[in-house]
Amino acid sequence: MEDEVDRLVAAWRRERPDLDVEPLEVLSRVSRLARHLDRARRLAFAEHQLEPWEFDVLTALRRAGTPYQLSPGQLLTQTLVTSGTMTNRIDRLAKKGLVERLPDPSDRRGVLVRLTDEGRDRADQALAGLLEQERAILAELSRAQRAELAGLLRGLTAPFDNIPG
Repeated sequence: MEDEVDRLVAAWRRERPDLDVEPLEVLSRVSRLARHLDRARRLAFAEHQLEPWEFDVLTALRRAGTPYQLSPGQLLTQTLVTSGTMTNRIDRLAKKGLVERLPDPSDRRGVLVRLTDEGRDRADQALAGLLEQERAILAELSRAQRAELAGLLRGLTAPFDNIPG
């Protein structure tokens, strides 16, 4: 079965035979798949009145386990945004009643961000919707193919995830 990337690669090979366009065969597909996944994510989150960034913060707190709280610094590490952006996001989520700020008992100047019951429910529901969307995207692959693909992609992403700082 031919896809759009096959046509793109064939055109570049015709127009630029001097270049090795093999990386396009993998990474253009990853890029196209990322766009489809982004659409699926947005749809799943919109059904639960969440933006993608809201889901990211809420689920970081949810994964922390009971009492579902993290410091703003821990949230920065998990969501890869700046401190100013995180402050704004926490403010907006608190205004919606999805998180609350609490004093950090181990640091008088610090705060902890805790998921509210409503925030936990919305995160759980949106996650279920996302998994349904993602299963549909992967439906053409067998369990063994999904495991193999996950391992191959891990090999590509791990070096980026393990960069200090």
